[in-house]
Amino acid sequence: MTDIEYAIKVRNLNKSYVKGRPVLTDVSFDIPAGKIVGLLGPNGCGKTTLLKILAGCIHDYDGKIIVGGTAPGVVSKANTAFLPDTTYLSEYFRTIDAIDYFNDFFMDFDKNKALEFVQRFNLDPKQKIKTMSKGMQEKVQLLLIMSRAAKLYLLDEPLGGVDPAARENILNMIMSNYAEKSTLVLSTHMVNDLEASFNHVLILGHGRVLVNTSVDNVRKSGKSLEEVFKEVIGNDWEVD
Repeated sequence: MTDIEYAIKVRNLNKSYVKGRPVLTDVSFDIPAGKIVGLLGPNGCGKTTLLKILAGCIHDYDGKIIVGGTAPGVVSKANTAFLPDTTYLSEYFRTIDAIDYFNDFFMDFDKNKALEFVQRFNLDPKQKIKTMSKGMQEKVQLLLIMSRAAKLYLLDEPLGGVDPAARENILNMIMSNYAEKSTLVLSTHMVNDLEASFNHVLILGHGRVLVNTSVDNVRKSGKSLEEVFKEVIGNDWEVD
């Protein structure tokens, strides 16, 4: 395959933070285009850092990154919809302000779809972000991302702050609204709940790639994705 046929190509990626402590160590992997990818691993294994690098939010790393056929930059950012694990909207924005902002900023944004999501989530378009619960803020950020027709979606724990009763509806919303033939990378701890949604899996542990394969290959082994996850991670659910 050429670079453009891969949504993501990573070679010898290294990233450290405080005092040179490595977060990602010699990470290399390919993700074919058009896949729904489960990015799995315990807390602190480097999932969030990896997503930020792919999204073009972190630049001080060593290694080679190709996203949609080009290095992270203006072109890749225009084609990538990134949902971080923290609130990024101004607390003084109303929901409608955030929608208008995205509509002005991204050519692939569908304002009508966003307004439909506002109704579906029972959100007040004139409510300010600062007065919302964490779950409501996450719904606003998610509807903004899923109203784009991006080539690559990077979602960092999109179900983390969603109550269990709404989780299935949110997941269905994600899976039924990302652009056709696009690639979706979803970071999560909910392996069992989301296993049926993935067709590719990337598992990290201690900043290294432990598994990178199709879910079909996992099933051929006679094991569930959750069983493989527990096997490669062991009891290391939390990393210092």
